Amino acid sequence: MLAKRIIFIGRVQGVGFRFTARRAASRRQLTGFVRNLWDGTVEMLAQGRPEDVDDCIQDIKEYFAGYLKETKIEEIPPDPRYTDFKITF
Repeated sequence: MLAKRIIFIGRVQGVGFRFTARRAASRRQLTGFVRNLWDGTVEMLAQGRPEDVDDCIQDIKEYFAGYLKETKIEEIPPDPRYTDFKITF
């Protein structure tokens, strides 16, 4: 299992970003969360098979290509507390 923390930077709040990310993650049976941050970015934690995590991130980047300015990705240790994928606040 692989876990990645992703920060999406750009016009990513108020455009359905979290709902789209949840849908993409759920299709691949990933666990984790997606949430808006106070600085206008969106944070996502995605855990699952490496190819599924990478495909999910790529799908989101392609879908929101016109809205994204930058994407920061770091690999982190998997967290067994997450058993599904949620939108958090």
